[in-house]
Amino acid sequence: MNILVTGVAGFIGSNFVYYYLKKHPEDSLIGFDALTYAGNLDNLTNIPEGEKKRFHFLKGDITDPEQIRVVFNRWNIGGVINFAAESHVDRSIHDPGIFLKTNILGTHSLLEVAKESWCNNGTWDKKNRFLQVSTDEVYGSLGPSGFFSEQTPLDPHSPYSASKAGSDLIVKAYHDTFGLPILITRCSNNYGPYQFPEKLIPLIIYRALNNQSLPIYGDGRQIRDWLYVIDHCSAIDLVFHKGELGEIYNIGGSNEQENIKIVQMILSILRDLTDDQNINDNLITYVRDRPGHDRRYAIDSSKLKLELGWKPKTKFSDGILHTVKWYLNNPEWVNNVISGEYLSFYQNNYRECCKFQSKNK
Repeated sequence: MNILVTGVAGFIGSNFVYYYLKKHPEDSLIGFDALTYAGNLDNLTNIPEGEKKRFHFLKGDITDPEQIRVVFNRWNIGGVINFAAESHVDRSIHDPGIFLKTNILGTHSLLEVAKESWCNNGTWDKKNRFLQVSTDEVYGSLGPSGFFSEQTPLDPHSPYSASKAGSDLIVKAYHDTFGLPILITRCSNNYGPYQFPEKLIPLIIYRALNNQSLPIYGDGRQIRDWLYVIDHCSAIDLVFHKGELGEIYNIGGSNEQENIKIVQMILSILRDLTDDQNINDNLITYVRDRPGHDRRYAIDSSKLKLELGWKPKTKFSDGILHTVKWYLNNPEWVNNVISGEYLSFYQNNYRECCKFQSKNK
């Protein structure tokens, strides 16, 4: 099968390419990415020689249905895995429009072309599948106890999560209305190699290595469930091939951690690996909390575990150590993605919008 994988030059998409090509030598992947600020072709340079012939990259915009039709017609696309999305909450607060365009209208373009291509007099080939990669943020915020299940009502609190909830709903509507063979996955916070350094873990690693202040929203006690990216890739692969069409599957790491604890753990690992005693809690700077900041996320993955036999394999202590080592060993990759645009956004988001508060709290 030829599978269209969108957002392939991003963090999770690129990790999925490596995972899938190794796991499925019978399939080819058609990578599609607009190469916006977070899309980086350097993420895909380590594909083994023997697997390169089964991977084809095309630069394109999922909001343009004509570009997608060309891909479907040229490559006889049999499946779609949609990673393409604007995904950074802070950026969605500054510019909601691009999130609505990419995440909702872009997803609609993919659905419409898939429907045109796969529907044959109202029937569908059993091999065709459209998997929408979503997020637990569509559920909103949890209290101190409980977990998000697939039946949890959607309650997004940021333009980003609202746009993802909207795209999930239109995906489900194409199944209920037209019979499109869809699947939806909703994951907890991912971490691992190739993550753009606007997200918490790579941001802390990069700035701590450069002895720069570490901005922490509010009191830093927001709780997230952390999922190693390769465990996420294995779950997506399983759902794509074995999941029941029309269903939603939550994917969690079963590892709840406060943001401030994550930061302190990274600082401790960096001190041990670099022997730099200046990498310590004195770098932490608390800043005003961002608007609509959800307090806690926690995923119930029991449906995925019971129905498909999946569970995360990576202990957080192992995954975070591997992640920190990867960033230490790949400074050139980090320096290449820290562009003028990134630095400009960082300055605006943390210094002009939020205003730094006291050094320690």
